[in-house]
Amino acid sequence: MGAALELTEITLPDPGPGQVRVKLAAAGVCHSDLSLATGVLRAATPVVLGHEGAGTVVAVGEGVSKVAVGDPVVLNWAPACGHCHLCELGEPWLCENSYAASVETYAALADGTGVYPGLGVAAFAAETVVSESAVIPLPQGVPLDAAALLGCAVLTGYGAVHNAARVREGESAVVFGLGGVGLAVLQGLRIAGAGPIVAVDVTPEKEELARRHGATEFVVADDQTAKTVRKLTGGHGTDHAFECVGRSTTIRAAWNSTRRGGRTTVVGIGSKDDQVAFNALEIFHFARTLTACVYGDGVPDRDVPLLAEHVRAGRLDLDALITDRITLDDIPAAFDRMREGKGGRSLIVF
Repeated sequence: MGAALELTEITLPDPGPGQVRVKLAAAGVCHSDLSLATGVLRAATPVVLGHEGAGTVVAVGEGVSKVAVGDPVVLNWAPACGHCHLCELGEPWLCENSYAASVETYAALADGTGVYPGLGVAAFAAETVVSESAVIPLPQGVPLDAAALLGCAVLTGYGAVHNAARVREGESAVVFGLGGVGLAVLQGLRIAGAGPIVAVDVTPEKEELARRHGATEFVVADDQTAKTVRKLTGGHGTDHAFECVGRSTTIRAAWNSTRRGGRTTVVGIGSKDDQVAFNALEIFHFARTLTACVYGDGVPDRDVPLLAEHVRAGRLDLDALITDRITLDDIPAAFDRMREGKGGRSLIVF
């Protein structure tokens, strides 16, 4: 944790019972990967990062029936077990066992040291071995490289709008943070028919990108952001606010931008040491709903085909989310751009 990334050779075993081996076509660089690299999120080490990917099945283990060799697939970093308490409650995105693969070694270094798969997937590699529950057959009509984004950024952003917040046509919204997930939220709001849609970011240069994805207004973040957002929405605030950064200051700004009785949805993953405070009176007075959204509150096997239909119909633009196409060697630079708030999604193309 905290060390420089290293590009090296690993040895993958043949897929065991219920497993598949996937040759990666592309993998997106997500902020969660940066959080794993820096220790904000915990991971067993040594670890191969990367959890947002797509590729082609090149081998299958005994008993695999979901996919066959040659099938294009999207990787699912949080496969639900289907039988834990939360799965039985109908909330598979909160599955108690979805991270099980991340704490078991799946490959080895040259000296025999076991290697762990980042978030159970290990997509920053030419190939990976995962459970068949961690792959989703890719519907026709979606480019295999861009399809990688369906596995995290798009499902998370679209799901935040349609599954978690359930935005209705004509409702107003504000989005804080315009990385890959924030931009996907904007596209989800556009598909939902929301309006006005306010985009907020610290980087002025992101205005054109924001408007391309569906924003009708753009605000450069400062200590008056919430007041500015309320002015843009008749003085009331927005029906919905989406926080895609994972910081206490932006969570508060999103909350303060939401109208009385509105809904604030936190999509960003923050640090356990970053405290958010509310006084008891404001919780009662504003009657807002503050909720988190995990993986778009989605069911990937159900939602990926739906997202693919939006792509085929031209409603969802995956290419617009990609601002940099890179190789494995370029991941540190992609992390730097992420820290600096530059660009949208960096996509590793193999």
